[in-house]
Amino acid sequence: MYTAQGTIEKSHLLEQHQPMVRRIALQMIAKLPASVELDDLIQAGMIGLLDASSRYQDNKGAQFETFVSQRIRGAMLDELRASDWGSRGLRQSARGVEKAIQALEHRLGRPPTEGEIARELKMDLEAYQSLLQEIQGCQLLYVEDFAKGESDNPFIDMHAQEARKGQRGSDDPLEQLLESGFRHQLVDAISALPERDQLLLNLYYEEELNLREIGAILEVSQSRVCQLHSQAISRLRASLKELL
Repeated sequence: MYTAQGTIEKSHLLEQHQPMVRRIALQMIAKLPASVELDDLIQAGMIGLLDASSRYQDNKGAQFETFVSQRIRGAMLDELRASDWGSRGLRQSARGVEKAIQALEHRLGRPPTEGEIARELKMDLEAYQSLLQEIQGCQLLYVEDFAKGESDNPFIDMHAQEARKGQRGSDDPLEQLLESGFRHQLVDAISALPERDQLLLNLYYEEELNLREIGAILEVSQSRVCQLHSQAISRLRASLKELL
């Protein structure tokens, strides 16, 4: 509820939106290593929820639920990144898969199959699928991954460009990212994925289905859904790096 000053009462906010925080945490942890604790994600999400309540301005036009869900996810990602939950070896493996996909796409002119990726990595198919399971969660997309220019920071580049134009940029990193054209690049990258990958990402991120439900639709096991999700994200990262 809103107080006389127009702010949201914290105790009521936490109680009302706690299920949302838990739901987002469960969605996120499904693609993270077992070492990540659900309670840690929920705690970070609650902090993001409180931060969102202090930042939200009703006159901006955005629905509060949409605004707060973005802040909750952002807080959880910040917590994951700060804790450095992915080992260096896993991250190197994830980058190796992305490089193999990128090289094959250049060579073949189409998205490579699992078997082709495995051969490019000099692995048999079973070993490659096991690797996909291991690197699950090491492929979160950070805007810094796609930095370009001397600053090596895309947000600094954006501010520099706007300054040269005599314009003032937004203080919100999400707004800066969307205004930079990244959203259109992301849409193009998703559209270039194989049809099954597009369906999987849609079921997971748009329909918000869990792994069991997705597996039932695709007629595969939950572990197979994890592998396919990991590979789809690797394809997406490779495409985005190429586009940007």
